[in-house]
Amino acid sequence: MAALRIFVAGHKGMVGSAIVRQLKKHTNVEILTATRGELNLLDQAAVHAWFKQQEPDQVYLAAAKVGGIHANNEYPAEFIYENLMIEANIINAAHQTGVQKLLFLGSSCIYPKHAEQPMREDALLTGTLEPTNEPYAIAKIAGIKLCESYNRQYGHDYRSVMPTNLYGSNDNFHPENSHVIPALIRRFHEAKEAGAEQVAAWGTGSPMREFLHVDDMAAASVHVMQLDDATYHANTQPMLSHINVGTGVDCTIKELTETVASVVGFRGEIVWDTSKPDGAPRKLMDVSRLKALGWQASIKLEDGLRDTYQWFLEHQDNFRG
Repeated sequence: MAALRIFVAGHKGMVGSAIVRQLKKHTNVEILTATRGELNLLDQAAVHAWFKQQEPDQVYLAAAKVGGIHANNEYPAEFIYENLMIEANIINAAHQTGVQKLLFLGSSCIYPKHAEQPMREDALLTGTLEPTNEPYAIAKIAGIKLCESYNRQYGHDYRSVMPTNLYGSNDNFHPENSHVIPALIRRFHEAKEAGAEQVAAWGTGSPMREFLHVDDMAAASVHVMQLDDATYHANTQPMLSHINVGTGVDCTIKELTETVASVVGFRGEIVWDTSKPDGAPRKLMDVSRLKALGWQASIKLEDGLRDTYQWFLEHQDNFRG
């Protein structure tokens, strides 16, 4: 039996690399990857030619332009344009070259800012989005609808998973453009190394967030992709095909910040800069649909933070400057 040829788009990123690690645990799988130098995902013709030549059987669409509140605020044009182009090029190329099975990775920011908590899949398009990342959210919503539309018109099996806030190995630790966990890890680590007495944290600390380790996300993605059609479609609907992926547990940003400080070993004072934006007041995923499909998260937040900090220590020379 020939090996299943699986293309992981975005294999260098945090999520894509975790999916590659997860898939390597499986036998009779050939993982296809392409670096930015080898394939420009913004180039429609190049993407189509690559698909035609490589002939993948399945696709995990983990490629995306991502960033935290600051990056989303500073570069809204790039966030909507690049994400729209990446997903449109890959999904259409998959269709045109006969790929029947694809998994699109979205984001919890697709849901309205004031969605009822925990957020269920059917909250999509029921209210106004969080302004700080609206362009990114709209691109991700478009990706879901692309998958649904190709399924409805052409009978494909293109599935979508919506992860909550992710963290873990291979995260982006840029001092300004990173998400909250890597930003805090770096900030507290550098403060500890410098002997600083204080560290500034953004906002009020009151918003509540849910965090999922990227290895759990990868395991959930492969689990969803491997579900047989009957099981998967029994828990979704043609026009509500996406599935939330999270822990179902959240904490305040203040609690998270104090936990990161403890993990890193910073013993100074945390000062809250309330001039910085908080973002949405709460973002907790309803993961009952995923649990009904036989999967739930296994990595506890503090354990995941320790794992992530250890990875940072081993790779911190890459983050200098």
